[in-house]
Amino acid sequence: MKYTAHATKPSPAAVPDNKPEKKAARSGKVVGRKTVPPGEVRIIGGLYKRSKLAVSDRPGLRPTPDRVRETLFNWLGQDLTGWRCVDAFAGTGVLGFEAASRGATGVLLCEQDPVLAEKLKSSQLKLKASMVTVERGDGVSLLRRLPPGSLQLVFLDPPYDSSLFESALRAAALVISTPGFVYLEAPRPWNDQALADFGLRVYRFGKAGAVHFHLLMRLPATEGA
Repeated sequence: MKYTAHATKPSPAAVPDNKPEKKAARSGKVVGRKTVPPGEVRIIGGLYKRSKLAVSDRPGLRPTPDRVRETLFNWLGQDLTGWRCVDAFAGTGVLGFEAASRGATGVLLCEQDPVLAEKLKSSQLKLKASMVTVERGDGVSLLRRLPPGSLQLVFLDPPYDSSLFESALRAAALVISTPGFVYLEAPRPWNDQALADFGLRVYRFGKAGAVHFHLLMRLPATEGA
């Protein structure tokens, strides 16, 4: 899939309030100290609404909860027609498939785990989602090789116990257009001061249980790091 900087640019959606999510949605059950993911997750909106994606029991896999996805795509305005997106740590691919379901022109799902990458390919074939491409590999390396300003949306949901957050944010900030968005899911909140080093700022923020989710935008050129 070829990425260019000439795709339709997104406009931030009007949101009635900016209050964090107060209720956590369950993305799995806890057995002892281990969180066991659900057997499947449903796409909640758009063309593929109610379609099911398989969820494998793999280390670190945490499907983004329904309520978080609902909030995120309300923030984005639901209609992603013409957008080009990358899900850099795809896992089940539910974020990327949600974007495709809402009209994104091109969605690239990147996943390093070979089992999950094969599941993503199976889901893409099952949905006949021709706008979706699956690549097995490192999400940060993928972002670094894409043209600057070529994407309208990047999803970042690295393993919580990894050291990938900083490098992923830095790479994502360079490839989003202006305006454009980075979605960040993390075990702690990121504020504007911490994000300024990467040339980003918080546009929206929410919390659901242990999940801190952020929608980020680029700083004006004069304010970036």
